Amino acid sequence: MKFIEGFVLREIVGQSIVCGEGIKQINFNKLLSLNESAAWLWKQLEGKTFTTEDVAKLLEDEYQISAETAAADAESIVKQWVDAGVIE
Repeated sequence: MKFIEGFVLREIVGQSIVCGEGIKQINFNKLLSLNESAAWLWKQLEGKTFTTEDVAKLLEDEYQISAETAAADAESIVKQWVDAGVIE
């Protein structure tokens, strides 16, 4: 998986927001608000190809959580990003 080109993370009024920039995202008419952990993940993964397992490992290492918890959290965030249309 990877983030679709043209989606960028911006800091807007203290909020981490993903927005579409460029002609390819002309029909993306929403903003995606990320919490602190999701914004951190976005920054770690931006410009890279990744798997759900990569996301889980990042979470496990950064937050010292169990592999099971990290895997569940990774599945959740990846699903949200797929549903929002920002990763392929």
